[in-house]
Amino acid sequence: MARFQNRVVIITGGGSGIGATMAELFAAEGASVIIFDREAAVADHPGGRVVDVTDRAAVREAVAEIEADLGRVDVLINNAAIAADTPFLEVTEEQWDAEVAVTLKGSFLCSQAVLPGMIARRSGSIVNIGSVNGVQYLGNEAYSAAKSGLLSLTRSLAVRYGPDGVRCNAILPGTIRTPIWDQRLAAEPDRLEKVARWYPLGRVGAPEDVARAALFLASDDAAWITGVALPVDGGLLAGNLPMTREVVSE
Repeated sequence: MARFQNRVVIITGGGSGIGATMAELFAAEGASVIIFDREAAVADHPGGRVVDVTDRAAVREAVAEIEADLGRVDVLINNAAIAADTPFLEVTEEQWDAEVAVTLKGSFLCSQAVLPGMIARRSGSIVNIGSVNGVQYLGNEAYSAAKSGLLSLTRSLAVRYGPDGVRCNAILPGTIRTPIWDQRLAAEPDRLEKVARWYPLGRVGAPEDVARAALFLASDDAAWITGVALPVDGGLLAGNLPMTREVVSE
């Protein structure tokens, strides 16, 4: 039997990239998938809703409608995020606020909206899509700070609402080949090949790598797992062999 048969799953930022792949895989496992995305094109997706996750009223209205129509929300995947490759001293206050708002505030608002129903049913799973940037310096300061905050939020929700039957976990993806790379690759076609040498498994990730981890953490297969941050990073956080070889050879 499909792992998510008769279950309702909300995926934020599900209109493209990792989110879209997660939506496909959860649907293939029997879930009723609802996508929250601020881009109007999301309306073309089955279950797609144009929702700004930084807008508390919009989030609460959308969740209330889903619970009224489908009876429940079983899984929330907080995936929406934005990042700009701007040098730190050039980051504007508006840019900082926008990145933190989508990535961290949006996860807070969506979690707060679904939790009452999960607590009432004593069942639910929240999966936050973090980043290796949240635990190691890799640039993108605003994005990284928001992802680090998301890990703290993950632990907080896991501990506070575990007694109510709600689990909360995070995934830490490394470099993932998504459409967000298209503009950079147009100017530097071998960029990802250069990046891949830093990964012990010798490649950058695919959206499916993250989506399969999300399926596991959200499912009953992970029924006794909560509060964890699971690296899905090809071994990046385990260590850097090219750098180690350079150091050892000195």
